[in-house]
Amino acid sequence: MQSRRHFIRQSAATLFAAPWVTTGMRAASPNGKLRHAAFGAAGMSMADMSAMSNHPMWELVAVCDVDTRNFANAQKKWPNIRVYQDWRELLEKEADNIDSVNVSTPDHMHGSIGLAAIAKGKHIYGQKPLAHNLWECRQMVERARAKGVMSQMGIQISSAFTERHAVALIQMGAIGKVKEAHTFSNKKWGDLEVRPAKSDPIPAGFDWDKWLGVASERSYIEKYDHPGNWRKRRDFGTGTLGDMGCHMFSGWFRSLDLAAPISVKSTGPVPNKDNWAINAVVEYTFKGTKYTAGDTVKVTWTDGDARPPAEVMALVGDVSKFPGQGTIYLGTEGVLLSPHGSTPLLYPREKFASFGAYPKLEPRDHWADFIDCCLKGDKQPSANFDYAGPLTEAVLLGCLASAFPGENLTWDAPGLKIPNNAAADKMVRRDYRKGWEIV
Repeated sequence: MQSRRHFIRQSAATLFAAPWVTTGMRAASPNGKLRHAAFGAAGMSMADMSAMSNHPMWELVAVCDVDTRNFANAQKKWPNIRVYQDWRELLEKEADNIDSVNVSTPDHMHGSIGLAAIAKGKHIYGQKPLAHNLWECRQMVERARAKGVMSQMGIQISSAFTERHAVALIQMGAIGKVKEAHTFSNKKWGDLEVRPAKSDPIPAGFDWDKWLGVASERSYIEKYDHPGNWRKRRDFGTGTLGDMGCHMFSGWFRSLDLAAPISVKSTGPVPNKDNWAINAVVEYTFKGTKYTAGDTVKVTWTDGDARPPAEVMALVGDVSKFPGQGTIYLGTEGVLLSPHGSTPLLYPREKFASFGAYPKLEPRDHWADFIDCCLKGDKQPSANFDYAGPLTEAVLLGCLASAFPGENLTWDAPGLKIPNNAAADKMVRRDYRKGWEIV
């Protein structure tokens, strides 16, 4: 495995070309560094800031978090930063002092904060999923393009050797034309119970109202939403599909050159009024491309204890060793198994034992890619919003479809509509709490 990884070297430019280029806004600091603000001071935001800090031309100016208990670690690492508890105040006061932001908050606030930053002309590194609902996602794409800012979604696996290797193998025809694909995750970001009817004291330093943001008012329950469990809640997160889908769909979205799905159908459990379900099964139909075997191609998502069909897993031999997360592509000339974060494998093994056409790849750092593009202004990053937006829309459509089991929902991508189901169509955009509307 290691020797094969060492083998992988090829320019990223051959795998992606941005469909548009920004106006080339440059860092305005005297030392030429990209001046940055972070929304979120812990968890994934801390990971994003730490990764960006490896770039010599990046400097952290300000951090915002609704939970002031999260500031200590950030201030220990970057003692000169200014801290805020209200993201709107940061954007207002630091507008002339920052060039870029990362939005690494719970999903329900990605759209509000991201769109406000874009409106002020800030380059944006947006965590996945790009937004919490389809309308916000489309707005992120269109407004980032109109404003001419650099953008990158936080799907760092798409810059890793492993996924880029799988993409290249599919596109060079190693397994022929792809007939179908199955993407799976054994994570269980869901909850079968409804929200408890209780209330706990709000911790000192934590602004529950600002954490709720666009969502409707409700009582605080200790450790139920914050920290950590918000992914399970429909109003705040997007379940396992929203958590892992943007990472894992990227491999086949890019390798098969897919656009918007034609339709989506859920045959798994139904979420309750508060929480996402577990063991999802979602079937997508896409228009075929030059990399697929037919006029259409189906991709199926499963999570939790749900798995691809036994006969599909058997194509790679010992089912007991089937990975917990990944994608399996069924081609006309073979099978490619792409375990999440690991080297892709070709099957049958005996057929590909002497396969020597592995591509050469150059290393690519996902965060440095964003920073370099912001500073140079000559091209978009690899997972810019024109790419990440349609990808996220496919993920969010699957989340939405889970509320309508067995129904084949058609997707009118240009119109941002689900024309064959009025109830589903109403869920394209959420209801916003008064005072927190996005305009």
